[in-house]
Amino acid sequence: MVWTTGGGMGNIGMLAEYDCLPEGFLEADVTELSRLLGGPSLIHLPGEETRPLFLSMLLHGNETTGFLAVQRLLREFGKRPLPRALSLFVGNVEAAAQGLRVLPGQNDFNRIWPAADGTAAALASAQEARMTAHVVNQMRRQNVFASIDLHNTSGRNPHHACVTTPSAANLYLASMFSRQILHFNSPAGVQNMAFDGLCPAITAECGQAGRSDGVGLTVEFLHRCLHLKTLPQTMPEGDFELYRSLVRVQIPERIDFSFGASGAPLKLVADMDGYNWRELPVGTQIATVEGVSGPVLAALTPDGRDVAHEFLERDGEKLRTRRPLVPAMVSLDRGIIRQDCLCYFLERVS
Repeated sequence: MVWTTGGGMGNIGMLAEYDCLPEGFLEADVTELSRLLGGPSLIHLPGEETRPLFLSMLLHGNETTGFLAVQRLLREFGKRPLPRALSLFVGNVEAAAQGLRVLPGQNDFNRIWPAADGTAAALASAQEARMTAHVVNQMRRQNVFASIDLHNTSGRNPHHACVTTPSAANLYLASMFSRQILHFNSPAGVQNMAFDGLCPAITAECGQAGRSDGVGLTVEFLHRCLHLKTLPQTMPEGDFELYRSLVRVQIPERIDFSFGASGAPLKLVADMDGYNWRELPVGTQIATVEGVSGPVLAALTPDGRDVAHEFLERDGEKLRTRRPLVPAMVSLDRGIIRQDCLCYFLERVS
């Protein structure tokens, strides 16, 4: 995919790169970005501190808070210089045009980033691998200050931050956004992993899309980040909660499911996203199983082992927790569950 950039720097395969803000960017509705930008775009804006803060947004097209927060942030600065240079990666604008996480036949834009050693993601097409490698290399050349990947959750979750390495700088940056921090290292190909080691890197989960409180909180956080001179290399002071992701929970394709409604062999509890970030004691019922034998949920470790039997057990028709655990990122959206996962199981780190 190639197009002219209208005052920008050029293009790399499916990526357009700009050295100024594209005309109309601050006024555009998220559904108009595909027409405005033509595709994924990397936008560089100057600032008083030259090492740029890198922000990625719309890696999932229906997760709009990051884009809306950046629009508001830049409108608030107006013609005043930014306190720090800012580089923006605007991701899946084609899916955003239709209000979808990802279009049918597309790869997930948060599964196509190279590993820390530069190895291309297994799920990335050749074009996608060139694009994400160029973005990482371009930010390396610019001595990137920090990276923040802006996302939403589809289910009810508190605002929280995620790190792939619990280093002092990562935890400090994460604690600026939320007192609840998740340490994760799967799935592969996520943007956070590509930047971790290059600079402090976090994912900011900004609540559910469409909520003004999430936009406001994110704008305040980004203001503070732009005004940082350095990121401390000591552990953050104050109260924060660190959790570790243990397994990614998926529903096998052969299993039909519902939330509370009858008619499906796997009936998960209604409003299951109310379990998010709550420690569930042993024996908590999470589903009813009827007319199907064998495992109805897979709990996958980072190396791909299914250890559901360590977390869940059948008690007649009831599916219960076998050990204390903390669900997170529970989604009630069938499409997202099939494309990605039902949830993650966490544990609290002392």
